[in-house]
Amino acid sequence: MEGDGGGQGGEGGGRRRKKSIRRRQPGEGTSTAAPEASLAVPMEEDVAAMMPGEDDPVGPKKSELRSRLGWSVVRAIYQGLPDFQWTWLEEIGFGPFLRLDELTPDVALILALKERWHPECHVFLLPWGHTIPTLEDVVRITGLRVDGQAVTGVTYTSYQEMVERLLVLEVTWERSSLVPGTRLQASLGVADARHQTGEGQAEYMARLTADARAVLAEEEGAAADRDLRHFLILVIGKLILGTREDPVSCRCLPLLEDLTLVGSYAWGAALLAHLFYSLGTSSRETGVAGFFPLLQVWAYCHLPTLGRGVPRRRGAVPLLQRWRFCRDERSLRRQVMLIHDALDTIPFGHVQWTPYVGEDDATQPWVERGRPYFGRDIWLHCFNTVVPLHHRLVARTLELHQAVVEFPTRQRSWERPGRSFRGIQQVTDWTVRVREQLDDWERRGKEVVSEAASDEDYFRAYAQKYGAQVYKGPRRPLDHEGRISSLEGILHSTIQQRDDPQAVRAELDRAQQMVEGASSSREDLGRSMFEGKLAAAAARAEDALTQLRERKQELRTALAQTATLEAEMAELRVRPEAAKVARWRQEAEAAARWQQEAAEATRWLQEAEEVARLRAEAGDLRIYLGEETHRGDMLRSEMRGLERALALVGRSRSVTSRSGIPSGSAGHYLTGSSGRE
Repeated sequence: MEGDGGGQGGEGGGRRRKKSIRRRQPGEGTSTAAPEASLAVPMEEDVAAMMPGEDDPVGPKKSELRSRLGWSVVRAIYQGLPDFQWTWLEEIGFGPFLRLDELTPDVALILALKERWHPECHVFLLPWGHTIPTLEDVVRITGLRVDGQAVTGVTYTSYQEMVERLLVLEVTWERSSLVPGTRLQASLGVADARHQTGEGQAEYMARLTADARAVLAEEEGAAADRDLRHFLILVIGKLILGTREDPVSCRCLPLLEDLTLVGSYAWGAALLAHLFYSLGTSSRETGVAGFFPLLQVWAYCHLPTLGRGVPRRRGAVPLLQRWRFCRDERSLRRQVMLIHDALDTIPFGHVQWTPYVGEDDATQPWVERGRPYFGRDIWLHCFNTVVPLHHRLVARTLELHQAVVEFPTRQRSWERPGRSFRGIQQVTDWTVRVREQLDDWERRGKEVVSEAASDEDYFRAYAQKYGAQVYKGPRRPLDHEGRISSLEGILHSTIQQRDDPQAVRAELDRAQQMVEGASSSREDLGRSMFEGKLAAAAARAEDALTQLRERKQELRTALAQTATLEAEMAELRVRPEAAKVARWRQEAEAAARWQQEAAEATRWLQEAEEVARLRAEAGDLRIYLGEETHRGDMLRSEMRGLERALALVGRSRSVTSRSGIPSGSAGHYLTGSSGRE
């Protein structure tokens, strides 16, 4: 796309031509599409490890769901691009994806689905069997193409030279593939993406769009190509192949060097590979990187009885625009538990294996392009992420009975580098290292076929393989041997066989209608050919009627077996309950003993406190007694002094009376003696 010319970019590419430049006014659409001005999905989120308690506030808090890059920023930059950039994005197949409407993240559903993921075979394990998003789900929900060249190539130890040459930016570290997301935003004119005080959403979007429009190049050339690379690496590195961190990976930058080839890559298949890998991370990491809204809408379409999504636009495409999240006011922990309970108890017939029957594919050209890749076992590529899509495990999505197949395990014949792309220590050409898997993609994988007449054998093998580990709800009985699961699998198959005669009867009715319609069209020129078709239809109807009679007899036998199986299941469920009751009784007795010992310890503590109090009072009494003893000693000494004084007074009186001293003189004498004493 450099310079005036440009090559043909595969199926999704186009020839760049000089155009007269006219800026769009706010709210004005383009000549190639009529996008709505609403916001789109917050594409890359991180579900944090901390889940709230029963009484915690509801909703995606900062500690539960962190958005490293809001979709509002991407939409604002997209609205600020010149018309020729919009046209180019439509031609390379990114237009439907960039026009997706906002979808509130369903954190509880994402967490529950991740707990059901089985990394060995890259599928969800559910009571009714394996379940998995397919390439058809990706293309119908997101609008991204799943056909074309695999997203693969060479990974380098350092992208510094390439980033400086193509993006005119600096990488975070010398040996790194990461560029700060804020730096990419600033290069596109959005340096400050924060809401200002009192600023509404419309004013916020208008401000960001004006900032982007003021910086972006208005005419084609090297500057416009650099702006487009900045925008594409932001969309691919943060949304399609998003991580849980702020920096943007530049692994895909070599694919953007020739912009005429960007539309020839299967970005939808790379999205699915990246999402599969994120789901397979450690259970301690509750975050899901990548385009997780795909999981939400996939669950809304295939499991409508969960009631997590609400239809909002009938007929809108891609399908992500048809749904909105049904807000749940309960706590996150409670929601996850209820979703697990619902998944454990959803009837077999309520699972929508073919939700896209009746869709108008004429309005979705991306579906027609990707149809050769539907219904096939195939390897998905995203550079050093290479994962298998085992479509044969979900043959029921192709309206086939599920046959017994060998359940896959993780087998890699090559050494995969660590998850941190900073740690890649050598230049690796993945087109050579995984040549066998890449050849499989170029051959479009292997078509899924099934000759099974029912799902019974598959259910039995599935139950024996996985047992009770498919159940996550708290009210499910523990069944380590998997016998209950096996019985339930056979019961599901019996229910399906019961529904099959209804389809046979419908075919018979259609054949009869064809016969009746033929009697009134004998004058048609193609009479002989139509009569042949009628004869074949009548023969098929007779065969169907015969099979119906046989199926009725088989159904009676199956229903009798079902009753026996239900009785066995009830008996098996009672046994764990009795064991639980005995364990609870033992725990209650132990708790009673603990309570008695606690009461005795409390009584001992109270007595110890009483002894300490009495000792303190005794000390106080000793001190008081000492003081009182000292006071008594003082009083006794004073009494002895008074007794001596009285004795002296008595003697003085007797002397006075004998000597004739006047009484007044004697009184003065006594007074003085008493004072001296």
